Amino acid sequence: MRLSDFNYLLPDECIAQTPLADRAASRMLVLHRREQSWEDRAFRDLPEYITPGDCLVFNDSRVFPSRLFGRRGGIHSLPIGKNNPKRAEHLSARIEVFLLRAVSEDHLSWEALVRPGRKLPIGERVLFDHGITAVIIARGEYGERTLRFEIDGDVYEALERIGHVPLPPYIHRPDSPQDRERYQTIFARETGSVAAPTAGLHFTPEIIAACQARGAELASVTLHVGLGTFQPIHTEVIEEHTLHTERYQIPAPTLQSLAAAKRVVAVGTTSVRTLESFARTGAPSGDTNIFLYPGCEFLRTDALLTNFHLPQSSLLMLVSAFAGLEFVLRAYAHAVENGYRFFSYGDCMLIVN
Repeated sequence: MRLSDFNYLLPDECIAQTPLADRAASRMLVLHRREQSWEDRAFRDLPEYITPGDCLVFNDSRVFPSRLFGRRGGIHSLPIGKNNPKRAEHLSARIEVFLLRAVSEDHLSWEALVRPGRKLPIGERVLFDHGITAVIIARGEYGERTLRFEIDGDVYEALERIGHVPLPPYIHRPDSPQDRERYQTIFARETGSVAAPTAGLHFTPEIIAACQARGAELASVTLHVGLGTFQPIHTEVIEEHTLHTERYQIPAPTLQSLAAAKRVVAVGTTSVRTLESFARTGAPSGDTNIFLYPGCEFLRTDALLTNFHLPQSSLLMLVSAFAGLEFVLRAYAHAVENGYRFFSYGDCMLIVN
């Protein structure tokens, strides 16, 4: 299939820039796969679509403040001469670091996107607030860098002090204190994601209780969202694309719930990728780069709650694989025409049979 097959027109004003005051106030477009039809509903109507024996599967990964701002500290690349104006310019250069995933057991070494990356060779030191520093130790294929923090103590505590909420680039504003709570699901437990599993952002304790009252069981999986979830597709032929790996884990109670479920309702594409990775490998934990696009079979996912996704993204391809590309694109066009709010802080879509 061609990358251009997954394009659609989206006016900028459709992209949600802030969360709603009430998590559960979002709209919900319900897609019926067999009938090839849809309904305009509200997210609060979700319990009406829950039946006894359903297993709602959430991703409990927790977002950490993974966007950092620092300045160059230099090593061998620092211009010589105490009064050299280029030396002062070098030291004042602002550096943005977007952490992607830990690549060492002590969580001090990280794969990251760095801007401006071309000016940061191996050996360069980056200085952050509170005396925290890191050194560039490797370069990646698409401009990624691997850096290692030079700190004592817990790295995540340090990141809480110097980091910013990693709002996606289509949200054109700085992060705010409100985002610390709202760009986090109420299920978040296991720290490790650099982007929120956004389908879970709509849930409140009241909605969960209503789903349980309808006979649903709740189960959690963990997939730490990294570059694999949102990286651009670099090839026109999508079958030639390979996703970055992301770490997942399915606890034993969830495996038992899945085995007993009459229907598995995945909350978000990250839950789908976890379930389908397990279905293919039998491994309840590990790394996955599973890439689901039209033509792929779903072995463990029966229904899907998901937000709307970017054109030409791997997440749109996953949803199109689940519901059919033409059907999904028609539904997206309907959503645009009817003022749905798109992407992370936007509305959602429930896909059922």
